[in-house]
This record gives sequence, structure tokens and C-alpha cells, in this order.
Amino acid sequence: MKKCHIAYLACTAALIGTGLGAAPPVAAHTLHVVHPGESIQKAVDAAQPGDTVLLTHGTYHESVDVSTPGLTLRGVGRGTVLEPATAASTGTTAPSTGSGTESGAAKDSKGSKGSKGTKAATSCAASGNGICVVGTKNHNVDDVTIASLTVTGFAKTGLYATEADGLTVRHVTAVKNGVWGIATEHSVHGLFRHNTARDNGDAGLFLANTVKEELGATDTEGTVVERNRLEGNRIGVTVRRLRNLTVAGNQITGNCAGVFVVGDENKPKAGFVTVRDNRIERNNKSCPKTARLDALQGTGVVLTGAEDSLVTHNVIKDNVGKSPLSGGIVLFKSFVGTTSDRNRISDNLLRGNSPDLVNTDTGKGNIFEGNSCRSSKPAGLC
Repeated sequence: MKKCHIAYLACTAALIGTGLGAAPPVAAHTLHVVHPGESIQKAVDAAQPGDTVLLTHGTYHESVDVSTPGLTLRGVGRGTVLEPATAASTGTTAPSTGSGTESGAAKDSKGSKGSKGTKAATSCAASGNGICVVGTKNHNVDDVTIASLTVTGFAKTGLYATEADGLTVRHVTAVKNGVWGIATEHSVHGLFRHNTARDNGDAGLFLANTVKEELGATDTEGTVVERNRLEGNRIGVTVRRLRNLTVAGNQITGNCAGVFVVGDENKPKAGFVTVRDNRIERNNKSCPKTARLDALQGTGVVLTGAEDSLVTHNVIKDNVGKSPLSGGIVLFKSFVGTTSDRNRISDNLLRGNSPDLVNTDTGKGNIFEGNSCRSSKPAGLC
């Protein structure tokens, strides 16, 4: 591993005769460069907040735990590839149980590295995930950036994060991972932009409050899922038990279902989610029934158990299937009996879906208006 010391300094030259003192310098950060055959984990463990670990072009057979706030881990594009260390580590497809949520962090609550923390953090990567950004309730791993690389072939999740507020994931390609492509729990104010999630076992992008506890929806403080390409997954993007989040400008095609906004009986209720300006087409892959969900095929957008959400200005075409959840935009009463209330479905272009609009919910205040569509269940929604 090579290190390059790069100081991002403010101008320190004093203005002669002005009486003004020199501006204080900005702290220097370090660029850690890693080549194939070298250890990413060693570079990450050596990094301090604000440092960048740069992975050069090539394939790395390694899982990585990130526990340093403010760290950037990036490659040089899709040609920087992380794969499981051995064939045995790929295992079999694991159930969608939020692997790594109790992995711990590699630092104690004061931020100093310790052997106990390092051992705990290792469990996330060792359990079949690719990149893990894992904090604890006492030590969030905030403001981490993961960028410009590929994670593929992991038994569970390509990129998994928890207790990681302010996480940025951009230009990451997550392909053929057993459960989720990119997933977060217990994290707010995230940005997921220009990523590709393809052929993952469950959702390409999965964002939730938690999957191991029964809790009310979390306010994400404005998390954004924007301009991603999501194809060939079970579900393109799942938003589960969250509030105050935007899904915008994404290309979502070839999945069993495009977008799920999911709530349940817990309080506060899921909602205040905006789904806008997406192209959601031909999500006609067939996925069998699971313990939690009916068989899926031909589904564009589903709202279930959600309130005060907006689905607008999307192009939704040719989503056709025989699932109870099939249709272009589906308002569906949750499986635990919670209604969806005060949602607005407006100004969408829908063509060739079977049908274009569906409302099987008994909730109050839901509005369908201004949509360009040809078929609905019940009739009269277009």
C-alpha cells in the first residue's frame, strides 16, 4: 500500500500592510492508494477521518469493514471490482434479515481503535457482505462516501450500512449479490446517486429503519435516491418504514416489481415519501411467494401502509403480471391490515400496464388525479 500526503490548505499568505493575520490552514488529509493483491482493510484501518482510500483498477478478493467517520473509499470506475475472498464465502442465498445489524464498530465510543471493536466489526464482512459501513448507537460512522467501484457475488449484501448518517453512495455497481445490492438501516440523510444495482436476490436498493425490531418509521431527514439504474432484481428499490425520503429520476426495469413503499401498524407510520420523475418499465420478471410477500410480477409502484406520500410525473409502462400486486401504480392494503391514507397519485403517464392504476385499499383521503392512463381497478381512477 502506498500513501500520498495531500494537504487541502487555505491560503496562508498574509496581506502585507492590511493588518490581517494569516488564515489558519485546513488540516491535511491522506490519500491511501491500494493495488490488487494489497489489503484494502489495512488501508481502511490506517485511515483517519477525512482520508481517502483509493482502489486502483483490478479485482480485489476481499470484504471490507469501514468504521471511521468521514472516510472516502473509492475506486476508479466499474473496473475496480470487489468479489468474495473464496468460493466458499459466497455460500447460499441468505434470507433478507438485515445481516450485519449487530456487527459493532471497529472503534470504541471515543473513536480510538481497539481489538475488541475490530473483532466485532469483522463479523459483518465475514458473514457474507461486501463493503460494510457499520456503527453503533454510541459511535455512528457518519459522512462516509463509497464511490466508483463494483461489488459482486457476495452471499448477502454488496454494500451494507447501519448507524451511518450522511452516507453517500455514488457510481457503485452492485451485481448478483444474494440478498440486497445496496442496503441501509438506522441511517438518515443519505444520498444514493448514479448507482447500478442488477440481478440481486432481493432489492437492488433497500432502505429501512430496521429489519430486526418492531419500530415506528424513521424520519430520514431528506434521504435521496436519485438517477440510479435498477434492473433484474426482485424489487428495484424498497423503502421500508421510513419518512421524508425522495426517489427521483431513476431507471427501473426488468425487476419483478419497481418501487415498494412499505409501512405497517407501528407508529409513527411510514410516509411523506415522494416518488417522482422515474421511468418504470417492463418489470415483468416472475418471483415466487415468500413468507412475507405474495408472488411478484408486473408491478410498477406499490404503496402499502403509507401516508401522505406523493407519486407524480413518472413514466410507467408495460408492467404486466398475474400477482395480486400487479399494475402500474398500486395502492394496496398492508398484510397486517394497516390502511394507506392521504396519498396523492397525480400527473403520471401510464401505458400498457395491467391495469394502469389499482386501489384495493380502504384508507381515507387518497387522491388519483391528472394521470394519463387507460385502465384501472376499480374503474374510474383514470
